[in-house]
Amino acid sequence: MLNEATSEIITITPEAAQAVQNLITEKNMDGHALRVYVAGSSCSGVQFGIALDNNISDTDTTIEENGVKIVVDNQSINYLSGASINFIDDPEKGVGFMINAPASTANCGGGCSCGD
Repeated sequence: MLNEATSEIITITPEAAQAVQNLITEKNMDGHALRVYVAGSSCSGVQFGIALDNNISDTDTTIEENGVKIVVDNQSINYLSGASINFIDDPEKGVGFMINAPASTANCGGGCSCGD
């Protein structure tokens, strides 16, 4: 059963939502959602990936905010609790999406070589 969640799990800024909508329009991908997922982890924390996706599983969680449907798989949702998605267009930092997820903080106790 498809899980619909409130936007308290993940929020998206109006700027990021507009950037997603622009991508969907530019690429002619009506009906696609923004999928956010865990792409890997390291001593510096969890790394996330994003993609436009129209293959939504019954086990995915969906969030609708600022006109954008956000989809998260059931394994990534725990790391994305309380996350915010922003879009940055900064000459020093570059252009792109940034995900700030407090639940994805690094845990260096697992034998990695981070120097602690």
